[in-house]
Amino acid sequence: MEQADRDKTLGFVGVGVMGRPMARRLLEAGHRLVVHDLNQDAVAELVAEGARAAASAKAVADEASIVFTSMPTVAIFKQVLAGTGSIAEGSAVRIVVDLSTVGSTATQEVAATLAARGIDMIDAPISGGAAGAKAGTLAVMVSGKAEAVDAVMPMFQVFGKPFVVGTEPGQAQLMKLLNNMLSSTAFAVTAEAFVAGVRGGLDPETMMSVFNAGSGRNNATSDKFPKYVLGRGFDFGFPISSVCKDIGLAVDECQKLGVPMWVGGQSRQLWQSAYLQNGASMDMTSLVRFVEQWSGPAPGGRG
Repeated sequence: MEQADRDKTLGFVGVGVMGRPMARRLLEAGHRLVVHDLNQDAVAELVAEGARAAASAKAVADEASIVFTSMPTVAIFKQVLAGTGSIAEGSAVRIVVDLSTVGSTATQEVAATLAARGIDMIDAPISGGAAGAKAGTLAVMVSGKAEAVDAVMPMFQVFGKPFVVGTEPGQAQLMKLLNNMLSSTAFAVTAEAFVAGVRGGLDPETMMSVFNAGSGRNNATSDKFPKYVLGRGFDFGFPISSVCKDIGLAVDECQKLGVPMWVGGQSRQLWQSAYLQNGASMDMTSLVRFVEQWSGPAPGGRG
């Protein structure tokens, strides 16, 4: 492949629940795209829409000057971006844009490995769920060198609304973790309030209307409960295991900064309890069902 073609080609490694719709939006925006994932069905979907498949992460980085990554765990993130046969060993890649949520420590380690090979890393975790990825309404938190960020900004705008929060990889990770900790903690306490209200004889829809008209309004009351809990669908699209990963990273990072995390720590324990009771793969909105179970028989026969 000629260098001019490499410069026009984007790579995407990790086309799962979040990566696939983001990669699809890049295709729809007219970008040339080469993709890799261990899930061949996910790759086949994108190939049918115009992408090209690559045999490995390194093969993607041999063809594309800008490579996006969306990884499920810290260990996989480190291996795919900086391990043996990784993106770091690619011959064409000059900018790696990581969309994962893996914490600032892992991000800084990988960014240093990439920098030693002349590759800039942009730390760009996202918020908005699978629905936001499909609709192009994600919040994209961005940190990295200004020149590299400027080069990728048009792609970020395809995903949603970018927010540049710093110039060093890792700063966007902290921003994302704080956001997710607030969101998951709000959902947890909303679940407790919801179950208490139902057991006390209050109408669920009326409760949400009151919360959303008053000072109790949050993302759980305004979006997740009306869409995914009241109808008992519990299908927001984000598993409890991922909530535990994110809030665990958040609490750890905040404690390293000297913040005691009394509330965040309690929220972490609540989500971990659901995880340990066979909830790992269940949708995060299913936390309501755990709170219902933990509450036991309702006083007076209610609930």
